[in-house]
Parts: sequence; C-alpha cells; structure tokens
Amino acid sequence: MCISVLTVIFLVGVITLICYISGVNAWKRNIQQNFPPGPRPMPFIGNMHIMNIKRPYQSWCELSEQYGSVFSIQLGMKKMVILTGYETVKEALVGHADVFEERARIPVSEDISKGYGILFSHGENWKVMRRFTIRTLRDLGIGKRTIEDKIIEECDFLIKHFESFHGTPFDTLMSITLPVANIIASILQGYRFDYNDPVLQRLIHIIDEGERLLGSPTVLLYNIVPILGFLSRNLRIIQSNAMEINAYIKSRLMECHEQLDTNGQRRFIDAFLSRQKKEKDNPNTYFNEENLVAVVRNFVVAGISTISTTLRWGLLLMMKYPEIQEKVQEEIKRVIGSSQPRAEHRKYMPYTDAVIHEVQRFADIVPMNLPHETTRDINFKGYFLPKGTIIFPLLTSVLRDKRHFENPEEFNPQHFLDSGGKFVKKDAFIPFSTGRRVCMGETLAKMELFLFFTSLLQKFTIRLPPGVTQVNLTPGTGIIISPKPHLICALQRS
Repeated sequence: MCISVLTVIFLVGVITLICYISGVNAWKRNIQQNFPPGPRPMPFIGNMHIMNIKRPYQSWCELSEQYGSVFSIQLGMKKMVILTGYETVKEALVGHADVFEERARIPVSEDISKGYGILFSHGENWKVMRRFTIRTLRDLGIGKRTIEDKIIEECDFLIKHFESFHGTPFDTLMSITLPVANIIASILQGYRFDYNDPVLQRLIHIIDEGERLLGSPTVLLYNIVPILGFLSRNLRIIQSNAMEINAYIKSRLMECHEQLDTNGQRRFIDAFLSRQKKEKDNPNTYFNEENLVAVVRNFVVAGISTISTTLRWGLLLMMKYPEIQEKVQEEIKRVIGSSQPRAEHRKYMPYTDAVIHEVQRFADIVPMNLPHETTRDINFKGYFLPKGTIIFPLLTSVLRDKRHFENPEEFNPQHFLDSGGKFVKKDAFIPFSTGRRVCMGETLAKMELFLFFTSLLQKFTIRLPPGVTQVNLTPGTGIIISPKPHLICALQRS
C-alpha cells in the first residue's frame, strides 16, 4: 500500500518538530548545567549554517571573540567544546592532563583504527603502545647521532634529486616527501627506497589524497551523521586507501617475521615482533598484529606528511621572501661554510632557527589539533564539562595568539628573536601540541627540519618559475594544511 505525499510531509514535519524541541530542551539544559556558551543551534544542522565547512577552525576563532576562550558548538546533534588561546589550552592539556588525555571517538578515525595504534586509540591500549614506542625510538637512536647520520645521507640523495631538474620548474610534493618517507622507512623496516620506486610513490599519493579528503565536507557530514556515510564517495576512497596501506604493511611484516633476529633489533618492527613473541602466552597482551599494523600506519601517515608539508611551506615562503632566504644563506655560509650541516650547528644559527620556527608557526599545518575527550566530569574555567565531552584544543588560536606573537598574521622571523638577534623560545610555540598527547616524533621532526632545510638552502636558491610573479600563500584544505599546488625553481649556488 502506497504512503500518500501528505502522510510523508506530516511525518517529516513531526520529526522536524521533535528534533527542534529536543534541540531547544538540550540547549536549555546546557545553560542550566553551566555548559560553555555558544551560538544557538538550528534543527538537524546545529551550527553548521554559520561555519566555514572547508576551514571550520577559522569560524571557531571568530566565535571565540564573542563567546570567550571556552565555548560550545553544535554540529548536527553533536555538541563539542572549543578551547582557544595558549593559557586555556595549556591549562586543559597540561594542568588537567588526566581529564583531557583521551582521544575523542570520531567515526572516520574509528573506522580506520578500530581503537588500535597510538593516534586514535584509547585508555590502556594507548598508554601501553605509547610507552613502548617512545622507549623503542630512543633505543633506535632518535635524537642521537645514529638517526642524524641517516638524515644526512638522505640529504645527499635529495640534493642530487634537486640537481636533476637543472633549474627548471618542478612540483615539490613528491620531491620533498620522498626523502622524509625514507627516514620513516629506515626506522620501521631498516632500509630506504629508491626515489623512483613505484610502491613508495603510490604510498605518498594515497597518503596525500587521504589527508585532503579527511577535511572534506562530505566526510565531516559522515562524522556528524554516520548513517549518511553511503553518500560520501570521499569516505569510500579513504577506507580503500587505508586498506591498501594495511595490505602493504602486512606484506612487510611477513618479510620481517622471516628475518627476525631477537638479539639484533635494528628496526621498529623487529622490536615489536620480539615483544610480541615474549608475550605470546599472555591472552591480554596488547602486542598483537592489529596494534602493530596500526602503529606502523600512524608512523607512515603522520610521520611523513607533517614534516614534508612543513618543508614545502618553508621553500614556498623562501620564494615569497627572498630577502629572508638571503639572510639564512648568509648565516649558513658564515657558520657552516661548505661543510655538511649537522644538528650541532643549530645553536650557532639563531636566525635560521627563528625562520624554521616561524615557518612552523605561520604554516599552522594542524590548526584544529586532533580532538580530545574528557575522561570524567570537570569544572573548567567556570564551566561544567561532563564526562565524554568532545574537546578541540585549537592549535591555530595558540600559534596566532596576539598576546604571544606581535603580528600573528604576518610571516616574521623576529617573533623568535630578541633585539640583539638571539633566538628566543616562546611558550605558545606548540605546533606538536602539548600534554600527554604531544607528538612523539617531535625530536625527530626538529632534526629533520633543520638538516633538510639548511642543506637545501646551502646548495640552492629557491626562485619563482619564469613568467610567474606572485607566490600564492592560500592554504589548502584537509586534516593537514598543505600549500596549494605550485612549482619552484631550485638554482644551484656557486
């Protein structure tokens, strides 16, 4: 029996009314419970009508001017709390670390991680995997001469790769990501790839694609209303790419199993497999294949894209500001000369150090941070946050906090220099986040950024392609903010 059009209209009207009343009642309850203030939501869509869907962090920064450093936003029927400014973010993530340490359960990340690994895992699983990973990375020489030598070796390959273009224009996406990927590969599996390896190039392509699509409006809609996931082609691509990465990792694990020497662990996978072997009789062990695949995937995705994206922004900004590039090259010549740049040179190069810091601050590649979740009820900054509240500690609001950076919207290395030209640390410089969920690869990242950046500017001057007169600094979209596609010319220096 067919349902009449009038019946359908009536049912839709009733559902809309129920949702509206529920939304109003929830909004009133939040006021009564002293939940953080925020704009009044609309039925079904919440506050999506006032948001920049491609760059929600920009809308949130604007709302903080009206509602303060702690306010609420509603997407669909989901309420979440936004934290802005250095003092507020630090008080939450550091001052109340035990309450704000949990990772929020977001549908797309739960689909991919299933709660395993480090980035999107929870509770004890996250604590065990994080402790093991930090200790293993330290044992493998992260932050020491061992890994520095690997980065310097990769610098030589990168310089030869740049030389192969003979000053003609080229895109930096693959060129910069290849060497960064090789550092991660050497840590995980013990060897590097050739730059022409189709497997490596394919991995880089799907990682870049996935990060762009994760920030797309249709994936945002899925995270808000999971039942609508079937409408998102981007979601299907993300899931397919994750399966492809997992398949590659599992194929590598089979090789590592066959070559495993528990007495001579020279790579991260070996260390994990050895621990897994020791705990094979423990039914409650966290050292299983699911966690290993997820941890390696976290390394591959997060460890490659963040550093390569920052370096790409660095070269783009040097092309935009040739006078700053020239000052960096003068300092390289004065301190290093024609010798190989090493990590120890950094403390003698305040201007270069300031430029790298300013690139990280200005590029602001993870503006939203990854979402947290409260582990218990808490009264924070005068507001009541119940257990399970989704929290976004907005990194962009910290890196562009006017109380800590004089002209936050400008690219200016003086943000990290005193009047005498000495490097100045800034508390609000937290591109790796802070607290218990701070990026584990921070030490490695700092070394890579300094060595790759100085090695390239020692050998090349970065210029606009012929006929191009403007550098486009408009950020792209995605979970990690890359520059828009562009070409550079790397001219060899005499």
